[in-house]
Amino acid sequence: MLNIIDEFTRECLAIRINRKLNSTDVIDLLSDLFILRGVPGHVRSDNGPEFIAKAVQDWITAVGARTAYIEPGSPWENGYCESFNSKLRDELLNGEIFYSLKEARIIIESWRRHYNEVRPHSSLGYRPPAPAVLFPERPAAQPQPAPPGAQPLVQMPLLN
Repeated sequence: MLNIIDEFTRECLAIRINRKLNSTDVIDLLSDLFILRGVPGHVRSDNGPEFIAKAVQDWITAVGARTAYIEPGSPWENGYCESFNSKLRDELLNGEIFYSLKEARIIIESWRRHYNEVRPHSSLGYRPPAPAVLFPERPAAQPQPAPPGAQPLVQMPLLN
């Protein structure tokens, strides 16, 4: 799983799930996110081979971002992601058995949406990082004037 977390909002932007992930998968997911949300100033990651690959480094530089790798063996430098990974494991992965990759993708994406839109975060004042926006219902149709000569159904007395 490749988890992308926004350090500022604490929102989980994406989780890419596959049997094996490489630098092309990282570039593919980041390019989609950069198109939707804009290019961040920095991309922080661990020193996994899919992140330190020359193709990823060159691509991040080409789009105008900078890399901020954490030191090997220093998970506290990537606290937001480590905290997210812990919650993902405790709240979902420890209680699930996935029988297919498709099933894992569906269930984990559902959990990701719940994490972002519903689940309270203590660091955010017990609010979710990206609550779902509910659109108000369409306003009721405006009353149309009655056709000439029609009698109103209800008459309201005038108040003086």
